[in-house]
Amino acid sequence: MMGELLVRNLFHRPVRTLIGVLAIAVEVSLVVLVVGLVTGLLAETAKRIEGVGADIVVQPPAASILLGFSGAPMPIKIADKLKELKYVQEVAPTLLQSNSAGGVEVIYGIDPESFRSVSGGFVFLAGHDFEGPNDILVDDWAARAKKLKVGDTYSLFNNDWHVTGIVEHGKGARVFVPITTLQDLIGAHDKASIFWIKCTRPEHTDDLMQDIGRALPGYTVRPIKEMLSIYTSTNIPGLQIFIDAMIALAVSIGLLVVFLTMYTTVIERTRDIGVLKSLGANSPFIVRTLLLESALLCLCGIAAGVGLSYAARSVFVQIFPTLSIRITAEWIVRAGVIALVGTVVGASYPAWVASKKDAVEALTFD
Repeated sequence: MMGELLVRNLFHRPVRTLIGVLAIAVEVSLVVLVVGLVTGLLAETAKRIEGVGADIVVQPPAASILLGFSGAPMPIKIADKLKELKYVQEVAPTLLQSNSAGGVEVIYGIDPESFRSVSGGFVFLAGHDFEGPNDILVDDWAARAKKLKVGDTYSLFNNDWHVTGIVEHGKGARVFVPITTLQDLIGAHDKASIFWIKCTRPEHTDDLMQDIGRALPGYTVRPIKEMLSIYTSTNIPGLQIFIDAMIALAVSIGLLVVFLTMYTTVIERTRDIGVLKSLGANSPFIVRTLLLESALLCLCGIAAGVGLSYAARSVFVQIFPTLSIRITAEWIVRAGVIALVGTVVGASYPAWVASKKDAVEALTFD
């Protein structure tokens, strides 16, 4: 009987119920998508860094863990000094340059031979490696996003590049150009942003890091495994605050809409509440009924929110093929719990107001 009562109450005002469900759905999807976007981008970036195949990365003093902000203050001749160290198999100097045209991306200026030795080489899906100073390689995701194919001309940094190859994604960047050409274009002659180092054997990493520290005092030396562990929202300055703020915003939206919906429900059903009380319903029964109704509304909203999250992700990925959004069961559950708690809180005051109504006054309410 209780279940039938709850369902009838929800369908009594279908438009208002639909608005409540949509508000909770937006709350859930906003939480899932914001967290999924942040974790997806960080995880995908970490995976691409791992795909370079290096064991150690050397950066300038006090360098950011975000490689795109490394700049290019290091002389490229440092690579020769590093190659002299014991346990060094190969050193690949790389010049990084951010490009904000059509979206933020980091371009890798590389020396093909040394980068190939460190990373194991590109997997070509079409075309071939660099042959000239204005050749450019793009990975398959970037090619799809930019609608590029082998033989096309691509404008970047006020220079026309010739697309010579489409490579499999996962080797650090999505776009690669010759390091010497990029140095000339941005005025960083004989400079590099980072040095990827491949050890002769992985177990020599710690010893080599100590040698590098002595050879280049003050420079930032990180093992790749440590860098990968750093790429989380809690380690990126301000990112966790942004996530918490977006979750708080989503919860506020859901809580206010549920509060308004349930408070309006109580006002409209004043006479019905009087009838229930005249039939012997006590205050706990009234409170329980309204809270259960709110919970049922919330469950419908959570289900709709999960569907909305997947639909939104599909749309975003179609528009932005390089975007990575991770929707996990853990955060679906968390978003559902957050929404349910917010719904109960939002419905508590209206339920309390309903339980305190006098039966006689409620029956005479018009």
